[in-house]
Amino acid sequence: MHLIIAEKHIAAKRIANILAPNKLKQVRVSGVDTYEFGSEEDKKIFIGLSGHIVKLDFPKAYNNWQKVEAKELIDADIITASTQVKIVSALKKLGKQATEVTIATDYDREGELIGVEALKILEEVNPDLKFDRVHYSAITPKEIEEAFSKPSKIDFNLADAGHSRQVIDLMWGASLTRYISLAAGRLGNMFLSVGRVQSPTLALIVEREKERDIFVPKPYWELSVNLKTSTDELFQVEHKTSRFWNKEEVDEVLQKIGDKAIVSSIATSTKTDKPPTPFNTTEFIGAASSIGFTAANAMRIAESLYMNGFISYPRTDNTVYPESIDMRAQIEIFSKGPFKEYAKKLLEQKELKPTRGKKETTDHPPIYPASLAKKSELNEQEWKVYELVVRRFFATFAEPAQWETIRARFDINSEEFKANGARLIVPGWRWYYHYNSPEDRLLPKLQEGDELKVLDKKVEDKETQPPGRYGQGRLIRIMEELGLGTKATRHEIISKLYSRAYIHGNPLHPTKTAYAVVEALEKFAPTISKHDMTSKLEADMDRIAEGEIPEEEVLSESREMLFSIFKELDENKDSVSEVLRAGLREDKIIGKCPDCGSNLMVMRSRKGSRFIGCEGYPDCNFALPLPRGGKVIVTDKICEDHDLYHITIINSGKRPWNLGCPHCNFDEWQKSQEEEKKNNNGKIKPKKITDISGIGKVTAEKLEDAGVSGVNDLVEMDAFELAKTTNIPVKKIRNWQDAIA
Repeated sequence: MHLIIAEKHIAAKRIANILAPNKLKQVRVSGVDTYEFGSEEDKKIFIGLSGHIVKLDFPKAYNNWQKVEAKELIDADIITASTQVKIVSALKKLGKQATEVTIATDYDREGELIGVEALKILEEVNPDLKFDRVHYSAITPKEIEEAFSKPSKIDFNLADAGHSRQVIDLMWGASLTRYISLAAGRLGNMFLSVGRVQSPTLALIVEREKERDIFVPKPYWELSVNLKTSTDELFQVEHKTSRFWNKEEVDEVLQKIGDKAIVSSIATSTKTDKPPTPFNTTEFIGAASSIGFTAANAMRIAESLYMNGFISYPRTDNTVYPESIDMRAQIEIFSKGPFKEYAKKLLEQKELKPTRGKKETTDHPPIYPASLAKKSELNEQEWKVYELVVRRFFATFAEPAQWETIRARFDINSEEFKANGARLIVPGWRWYYHYNSPEDRLLPKLQEGDELKVLDKKVEDKETQPPGRYGQGRLIRIMEELGLGTKATRHEIISKLYSRAYIHGNPLHPTKTAYAVVEALEKFAPTISKHDMTSKLEADMDRIAEGEIPEEEVLSESREMLFSIFKELDENKDSVSEVLRAGLREDKIIGKCPDCGSNLMVMRSRKGSRFIGCEGYPDCNFALPLPRGGKVIVTDKICEDHDLYHITIINSGKRPWNLGCPHCNFDEWQKSQEEEKKNNNGKIKPKKITDISGIGKVTAEKLEDAGVSGVNDLVEMDAFELAKTTNIPVKKIRNWQDAIA
């Protein structure tokens, strides 16, 4: 039996469907769906994993944070634990019957490691297995059939590089997270996460925020006038001095301006606008970010489109299409369907010559559309991402765009004013790829010497602005430049920073907790906050993949680096704790108490519930409620009415809830309760069955068994019939119904 292993279930099913000569047979093995075809002598069985089916961890003896010092984790044994018991069981069962196995996981470090993990499980039960590897960049019939026609060998060096990343990230993340969390007194779900890539990335965000904090705006003035042509066309021109830094200077110019302007010069030229280069992962995320997708969401959707055969593999550094792809045939796929107009236009070209980016690799091509999708096959977000990929692909083959530019200068009482115009005269690639296209800036027809009427003058007071916060796309580009993370992990790092409540919003805004963690690391363990260390380790992992150095050498070097960091931390243990606790405290301050002027803080009651309370307690009892779940993020936006910071609630897997000013929120809630009382003659209608006095969990279960799952069901039920079914007294049921009515 020949066993074929794909990275995910959907990939296994698609590959099996492509290779099967007849209808597939679906067979469940240990609770896992597999797909097979062929005779008993020549049977092929396909199984999909769930990404990594095993994980690295420390032995249970190291789990106690209070008893085991963080530093001990550096040299601790690392064990492998199963995360997908059913899949592991199915592999072992199939492995005993198999004579050969083909690894058909994604072709990159993670994919190679995932395949090797599965192979090791198979070899435990069948050491004599023959195995090979297939590589593909799109799950399409042509790519899959070609890949299986010429299998190659497993790249164990590439798998070792992936394994070394797992070991290093576990070692650094677990030990430093434990140390910093204990120093800050933040345990349980509120622990402070620290990581080899995560922390330098957070430091970049905090550094940009510090630049904004110390920025001192400088006032300046802009001067413009509105002109009118002899044909009554109106337009605006600006003084040649774009920014006046002295108010007296702009006032002096303003006094000189008369009621006539002369066109002193007109210069017309043509500007060529080159087509964009093919999408690699970083460029794709940047483009998706510009149309409203977060990095994580863009990659999640791209992964789904790849698994369904619509686009090529989305994790790639390559920006040069390989010669092996028949570009004309690829474009011809779109001669039917919603993109036929664009495909046919491209196919008119005698030679299809795509643009080339600076990065060329041999593992995967740039991201391109692999097959034609119907709009009905995808949801709205999937279609937007798919269309983005299709249009970018087309644009890389298109002609340059051409702009006509006009540079006009005007004389108003010896003061020079200017106006620049631009008009798209040859759409070129912009016809195919319309995203973020600049608009035409049209000027009326002008000739040198024309006399124009000055209608009005305008002086605008402005200030210089601080450097902008990083958007997700921009941050990922910087991470790539600095060697932080990989194409497969950068978006995950940003997601982790959100989930740990280090950042919020987009552009990315760090919390006071982020400030505290970065400040402590920069002062007392600067190595972990700088990109040099992690980019060095990334380069070493590349060398492992190339077979230049053994994995153990890199792991040993990593341990030495980590021990030196702990030495710095231990020498400043009290200072580290002080900096962290001060920063964490600041991140809980909501504002000043309206009753006594003390700080209002996010607090917890003895029973563990959260609320906003006054530091002046017990002398002051002012308090505001907070939602039960989620992480509380204190933003920098202040309520004009109550002078309190707005807050955001973050729940894992859900969109952030911008609760706003907690005082305003509470006032609105009270108002809604009063209105509900009025609407119910002074009674507040229960929202859930268990809100009714006398109905607990057990009674609610009885009622649900009788068909009463909500308040409205209870009102509509016949009390006698319900009493018979549940053995609850009729009088009691009627009292409940009266309480609702």
